[in-house]
Amino acid sequence: MRCFIAIDIDEKIRKALAKLQNELQGKVDLKKSDAKWVNPETIHLTLKFLGEIKDEQAVDVCNITGDVASRHRSFGLDIESVGHFGGRSARVLWVGTGQNSDKLLQLQEDLEQQLDLAGWPREARKFSGHLTLCRIRNTRAGIKLAQMISEYKDFKLGTMPADSVSVYQSQLTPKGPIYTVLGNYELQ
Repeated sequence: MRCFIAIDIDEKIRKALAKLQNELQGKVDLKKSDAKWVNPETIHLTLKFLGEIKDEQAVDVCNITGDVASRHRSFGLDIESVGHFGGRSARVLWVGTGQNSDKLLQLQEDLEQQLDLAGWPREARKFSGHLTLCRIRNTRAGIKLAQMISEYKDFKLGTMPADSVSVYQSQLTPKGPIYTVLGNYELQ
């Protein structure tokens, strides 16, 4: 099964993300095939993508995640500043995290360390807390979006509670991914 570990976002932030996506789409003339906008109902803050794991390993992942969650306090996390990955031509458009990112980084590092000890290798890239808005399929569209979002660098979406961590199974379908919660663990 394909798995990842994430923090869920609240309904207020989800609605604000949907509004932001509509605004961005209205500002740039893109063909539907240029970008794949993420359904706001499925947006989450990924802490660790595990990829394909054996079904029996899901229990270990859930146990580790629950143990890590029990050592961290809940916190408010500011969601702000639109950015992108991919240099001059954006490949991924996202909204980042602001105040209390240090607490997010501590939680993610603890999770990364415990999973590494259990046999899941660390990510090669440094963790960057973000909520994905879209994935860009066309270089020209990526350039347009990268230029346009500069006016959103000081954008503030709101604050969301980071009060639990979930382990998800992800099934890819032609209509989009289906996420199933395997375990949800409250922060203290």
